[in-house]
Amino acid sequence: MERITVSLEADLAAEFDQLIAARGYKNRSEAVRDLLRSHLEAARIADNDAGYCVANLSYVYNHHQRDLAERLTEIQHGQHDLSVATMHVHLDHENCIESVILRGAMAAVRSLADAITAESGVHHGQLNLVSVDINAGHDHHHGYVSRGKVRSHLHLKPKV
Repeated sequence: MERITVSLEADLAAEFDQLIAARGYKNRSEAVRDLLRSHLEAARIADNDAGYCVANLSYVYNHHQRDLAERLTEIQHGQHDLSVATMHVHLDHENCIESVILRGAMAAVRSLADAITAESGVHHGQLNLVSVDINAGHDHHHGYVSRGKVRSHLHLKPKV
């Protein structure tokens, strides 16, 4: 572990200490490490549409909007290779929230998320991406049989 020193203005240090206490960090070092990881991940994602990711797309939509549920399903089926799982929750008489776990090329995941959130009647869409290394630490694919077809899965490791 490498030790660094950071100087902060008194007001900024006090505000940082309040954040540390509110989030339950044991010390400033843990908080700084998390902030750095978060900032580095955001920069990695912003600069890398060619990489791979895992992601969560959450969006609220009005299920009374004409044919919206069907359109959303069609969009997801069109990119079925990216979808891992979907959770659907009824919020009230008119609104539902869906949370879709996605995995694949970052550009394709963003494109799918954009297509879903651009649909009329979709509100409050949010995409959370985590960049990953494909086959990190592995030099092979594992195969399995599903519905009579041999399929493989990738080993994904979050970038730290």
